Amino acid sequence: MSEYTLPRDPAELADALAPEAVLDAARRRTLALTDCLGDDELMAQHSPLMSPLGWDLAHIGNQEEIWLVRRAGGRPPLRPDLDPLYDAFRHPRADRPALPLLKPGPARRYLAGVREAALEILESTPRYEDGPDPLLRHGFVFGMIAQHEQQHDETMLATHQLRAGPPVLDAPPPPPAPADAAGLPAEVLVPGGPFTMGTSTDPWALDNERPAHSVEVPPFWLDTVPVTNAAYQDFIDDGGYADPRWWDPAGWEHRVRADLSAPQFWQRDGAHGSWYRRRFGRTEPVPPDQPVLHVCWYEADAYARWAGRRLPTEAEWEKAARHDPATGRDTRYPWGDDSPEPDRAGLGQRHLQPAPAGSHPAGAAPSGARQLLGDVWEWTASGFTPYPGFTAFPYREYSEVFFPAPGAPSRYKVLRGGSFATDPVACRSTFRNWDHPVRRQIFAGFRTCRDAVPADEGRP
Repeated sequence: MSEYTLPRDPAELADALAPEAVLDAARRRTLALTDCLGDDELMAQHSPLMSPLGWDLAHIGNQEEIWLVRRAGGRPPLRPDLDPLYDAFRHPRADRPALPLLKPGPARRYLAGVREAALEILESTPRYEDGPDPLLRHGFVFGMIAQHEQQHDETMLATHQLRAGPPVLDAPPPPPAPADAAGLPAEVLVPGGPFTMGTSTDPWALDNERPAHSVEVPPFWLDTVPVTNAAYQDFIDDGGYADPRWWDPAGWEHRVRADLSAPQFWQRDGAHGSWYRRRFGRTEPVPPDQPVLHVCWYEADAYARWAGRRLPTEAEWEKAARHDPATGRDTRYPWGDDSPEPDRAGLGQRHLQPAPAGSHPAGAAPSGARQLLGDVWEWTASGFTPYPGFTAFPYREYSEVFFPAPGAPSRYKVLRGGSFATDPVACRSTFRNWDHPVRRQIFAGFRTCRDAVPADEGRP
């Protein structure tokens, strides 16, 4: 087994890790998600689950000031008075509208001032040497802030989905499914054996992705594509929401309490009519061939049980997404180490919905599974826990505070793979996302798997 490494030639590495480009892309997206709304809507809370968009806007600038201007640049604070207002751990999302937040105009000016200082620092900061400060090595801190901003951009896009009112965002639809999609096998075999989980070599990997460690995974069969709306509709039509046999006990309690009967944003036209969904202010028929979206972990788990299958563990998912049994290598992406171009993965908010199941054949994993990166986050069976040898870096609040106490179960379930709303800078086969098992506003779907038997080894 061998883990991927990025180019070591300074010129090649500069192209692979270009902080100026990823910071600029994140900022253009942030402004596009906020400039389309008036000040009143930016300061309003569209759901108690989410911050006002104006809070996210200034929080992005505050994090950039703390880490790029003060820490990387060693400069005095620009606005130290903003630190307590935009501390995500000091103020729960539901309480943030009552804070004396910056209005959108001052927030944008603050962002611009912080970025001007950050770019000055970036220009004079060594990024591609093995220097003594791990925060600056290979530009890690700049990549960390670009990922942080893109993660908030995805959160802001989820707020747009929750927002009531006419649509303000638009994007072209994804291309239709490729011609071979209808003939794909229902499942693919992932051979058993060890692989390298996590990474110790990716310069911009975050702390919970580290360190690399060997994991033995028995053989299993994995859905070739994520579960589709049509397949999930079969679960609904068969009474899946009304049968406690399929539900985790805590999930059944939640289903009853929350009165779940379909994915979030779905509605039926009449008692036995067609299904429609609301998508960024538009109501449209649910497309049968797209991966199902906006389901919580309990719904995904119930579907898998109903189908006689299960959700993959986090290790199973990662092995399927990055291990090539033919070469023994563990790659950065399902298709290898090359960048995630549009033909390989549905990322970067190029569309405001996932591509049809079976899309992106150029991005297939060695097993033949498609869309393991992009289109929809995929729930796994695993709780969010640290890897052996985990060390918090550069601050505990990114990952460590979400881990359970030793011996206690995790309150969070791991999601893998990114969605159409995830930027490539914040998506790789080792990237770990996590959320409460009841959350549905995130752009999450799933795929299922089953154990293999010894006779399956070696089958195509």
